Amino acid sequence: MASSFIISLDFELHWGVRDKKTVGGPYRRNLMGARTAIPFMLKLFEMYGAKATWSTVGMLFAESKEEWLAYAPERKPNYTNSKLDAYQEVIGKNEKEDPLHFAHSIIKRISETAGQEISTHTWSHYYCLEAGQTKEDFRADVDAAVRIATDKGYKLESIVFPRNQYNPDYDDVLLYHGINVIRRNPSHPFYREDDGDGSTELWKRGGRLADAYVPVSGYQNGKTEKLSSELISTVGSRFLRPYSQKLRKLENLRLHRIKSEMKKAAKSGMDYHLWWHPHNFGTNTEENLYILERILEHFKVLEKEYGMESKGMAQLR
Repeated sequence: MASSFIISLDFELHWGVRDKKTVGGPYRRNLMGARTAIPFMLKLFEMYGAKATWSTVGMLFAESKEEWLAYAPERKPNYTNSKLDAYQEVIGKNEKEDPLHFAHSIIKRISETAGQEISTHTWSHYYCLEAGQTKEDFRADVDAAVRIATDKGYKLESIVFPRNQYNPDYDDVLLYHGINVIRRNPSHPFYREDDGDGSTELWKRGGRLADAYVPVSGYQNGKTEKLSSELISTVGSRFLRPYSQKLRKLENLRLHRIKSEMKKAAKSGMDYHLWWHPHNFGTNTEENLYILERILEHFKVLEKEYGMESKGMAQLR
């Protein structure tokens, strides 16, 4: 059986980091840079025939603040950690005035590019394991995400959970809306979901960093399996870390790590799932695109030698 090469991107702009980064702070450069980097990513995907799934925060679909308010659910999560509440964010009138909270034009451009899937990252960058929220809150949030996407002409069939907080108790909510492919973390302790306190232990962060360059956790593949008769899970094999000036001498190691995992997956008929956020390419864009192109070149070699296929998440069913 041929292996699949899967790419997914967590498309969120400021909604994904608003509890940690301010709009006017230094990270604004990364967020604005994402808007510049995305067309270059799309061009590379077209050049190499690579399909990708863009898991998009529902709030980004809105074309105006009025539309944002119209689709926002009446029921909202009451997180114990109030910093996580997206509804506290001050937003502008539209994408032109506020390009970090609206992205209708970019979503349209992505959807018009061959092989690209528009997926969901929930409506409000919803945290499924945080204290204070409930299943009914999640249901209202996903309903809003599906409604605005549907009204804009997009069919949502897969989901990536913000901060990778997968809660199996919520599976039936997804299936009700026709969302039947999810992305999960690798099983290694470095990659297990946070316990819901909004933090990641230092040992996990250090382990993930080291694992990006050398096989501390072994070789990861993107195992695809059925969680039920209707729900498919794909494991995110590797986070494509952004280029680091401080670690630039290790860039060849990082690239070799990914290419080696891809080849092992292709030879064994397993899947390989690479993921990142567009804002990871918002700075050092040229260097990040260089690494991405080397990966896509390697995919084409594996496609020819082992029959590896590029697939979006929804195609895994």
